[in-house]
Amino acid sequence: MVSSSRKAGVLGSPVAHSLSPVLHNAAYQALGLTGWTFDRIECDERALPGLVTASDPDWVGYAVTMPGKRAALAMADVVTDRAAAVGAANTLLRLDNGWQADCTDVSGVVGALRIAGGYQPKPDATGLILGAGGTASAALAGLAELDVLDVTIVVREPARAAQARATAQRLGMTLDVRRWSETDIGALAATCAVLVSTVPAEAAAPHAAELALAPCLLDVIYHPWPTPVADAVAARGGQLATGLDMLLHQSFGQVEQFTGQAAPRAAMRDALRKSTGNTLSLPLN
Repeated sequence: MVSSSRKAGVLGSPVAHSLSPVLHNAAYQALGLTGWTFDRIECDERALPGLVTASDPDWVGYAVTMPGKRAALAMADVVTDRAAAVGAANTLLRLDNGWQADCTDVSGVVGALRIAGGYQPKPDATGLILGAGGTASAALAGLAELDVLDVTIVVREPARAAQARATAQRLGMTLDVRRWSETDIGALAATCAVLVSTVPAEAAAPHAAELALAPCLLDVIYHPWPTPVADAVAARGGQLATGLDMLLHQSFGQVEQFTGQAAPRAAMRDALRKSTGNTLSLPLN
């Protein structure tokens, strides 16, 4: 007999800081899924495949944070197109005969930029991304969904952009990788249609005023908040999407995959706002 309860969780290391339980448990409560739970599970990339494959049938799925996103992709039996493009997965869904890997981080980027950042697709738009880690690859896929296919990535060491280059190639994007010390950040920000910063707050801080020239900016950092870039955008009166917006919008797809029901977006947003001190509005429309 299959239990009426269901379990899901977030895998990562460290994982104690994850806000995913706030979002998922709020969703389960709003949907009336009283037997459902969502927990944090300390798990690195080496332990992830064994933990997932050994989980009992009550486990419907896992959110995956660093450092396990590539391991999640590699162990899956089915891989969605966007996870394959990004080269990483933040969502594992139990199927009848195995596991499906997806990357809802892409939806997080798109939702954050369109709803919080007010971005509207436009012809021949160019993008600018700071940093070339895993979040940058998800940002590339998100920009591609918004028809931003010509992107410049600025990094301290271009040799570290191999994953981003591979993602851009899979997506058919034009990618220019530049060294930070040799680049006029302000000129790029002022001429791009959309900017995504994936670097730590202290790395972007010296260029905050220049970065605020971008017409639409997603700063994926949300702790500590506000960042110097966010302050600069606010001072200019510009629109800013944040890492919390991205987290919120990526969670909707996870909830829908795990439960088979439409995500209760307002309930999830309200729970996230409350848990983070109501510092951000987190708009939904």
